[in-house]
Amino acid sequence: MQTLKRGLPLAIAIAFGLLTLIGLLLPVPALTDLLLGWVGFLAAVALVLGVLNLLAVHVQRAARESNFYSVVLIVSILAVFGLAVTDALSITNNGVTAVFNWIQVPLESALASLMAFFLLFLGFHMLKNQRSVGAILFWLTAVLILFSSVFTTTALLPTSVRELFARFQTFVNEIIVLAGVRGLLIGIALGTITMSVRLLLGLDQPYNK
Repeated sequence: MQTLKRGLPLAIAIAFGLLTLIGLLLPVPALTDLLLGWVGFLAAVALVLGVLNLLAVHVQRAARESNFYSVVLIVSILAVFGLAVTDALSITNNGVTAVFNWIQVPLESALASLMAFFLLFLGFHMLKNQRSVGAILFWLTAVLILFSSVFTTTALLPTSVRELFARFQTFVNEIIVLAGVRGLLIGIALGTITMSVRLLLGLDQPYNK
């Protein structure tokens, strides 16, 4: 029984891994579409289960501790779900989109604008602890990016100065930042390939833990 319990998930994982590999290497559109449909369905089910689990945890916390943030989360989830239902029944028109544009977008914009100040504070803290070349370059880059974002949009400076800051910002974004992002993506791809090979060979069995 123990062998079946551990061997069946391993066989299923290897079989679907090989099917996915065949769908990627060979031109089999039907197999690829089928696997993508299954993956999308399972991802949607996992998302729904995650939201329900989050809701259950915070309902218990709100009932036990009268936690204000848990109450806000519960009300937000139920409100968005109610708007989704009313949108589907044509009672409201784009209610979820309106909530996203009025609440989610301003919050994300505020967090993004605070990121520059967090980076400046982090760079200053790094300079206090260790005055290395990396810390100095990090702090100078954060300061220059912050000021270039401001100076490229103000009309108080001459056009030549604004163009200079715009070129610096473009250089940092399109060369330095893009190179770092590509390096991260290559690392993620190599890690994914390594993990996939280990799963196909049965060396890693996270579903049996």
